[in-house]
Amino acid sequence: MAMMSLPESRTEQDGSAVIRVLSYNVRSMRDDCAALARVIQACAPDLVLVQEAPRFFRWRKAAARLAARSDLVILGGGATAAGPLLLCSLRATVERTEDVLLPLTPGLHRRGFATAVVRIAGTRIGVLSCHLSLERRERLAQAKRLLETVDAMGVDHVVVAGDLNDVPSGRAFRLLAGRLQDCWAVRPRGGEHTFPPHDPHKRLDAVFATDGIEVLGCGVPTGLPGVSEADLLAATDHLPVLAALRVPVSGVRGAGAARGGGVPSSSAGQA
Repeated sequence: MAMMSLPESRTEQDGSAVIRVLSYNVRSMRDDCAALARVIQACAPDLVLVQEAPRFFRWRKAAARLAARSDLVILGGGATAAGPLLLCSLRATVERTEDVLLPLTPGLHRRGFATAVVRIAGTRIGVLSCHLSLERRERLAQAKRLLETVDAMGVDHVVVAGDLNDVPSGRAFRLLAGRLQDCWAVRPRGGEHTFPPHDPHKRLDAVFATDGIEVLGCGVPTGLPGVSEADLLAATDHLPVLAALRVPVSGVRGAGAARGGGVPSSSAGQA
């Protein structure tokens, strides 16, 4: 399914915001960085939730270079979050950021979450980028910790995205989709599968949103104006996922920030 168009970012008359959210595993920027930046630019995102950002030598400079080439700024994360990175447009006002490091299992990669709370127009939005473990039991434990982190963010509306290293039938993926909206499943608009890019047949990457956020469309942006197949194949070893979401004005609570457990309304202080 080609994504020929997607609602553009805008502020509604009531102060609610239509935002574009992009999830992208960039494989430590080891591939064609110019192609990567062109894909991100063409998607015109307000928020980019990156996985496998550079984590070692001069990682901050690499992240800054990607942000500059994509006409974005760094919001948080990177090596300090064990790989997840947050970028944003100047439309977002930053309220706070926090990197969450997860318990280290000997012999496996360190994992973490990059989180932030931002304001866009009249909305207040929690953001979380994740890259879950390759190991099944650790991945499920990390998915549970992710939901706990969402519950503790102190905002009505949260967007979660990342490389789950799991498919929709897997336990970790199903756990998240049982508590949050799986945006592609709610309103598919664009391709489903994200890995591998030359022959995609697995949906490892996803965008989720708490209840109360309206999903306007979500999928791999194949066919989106400015996104070429050549750039998608050259940029990295995953395809991105782009979602358009309508976020209500802060203070207007929807059906609950997460199925089965509300988020407190008060503000709180690599494969």
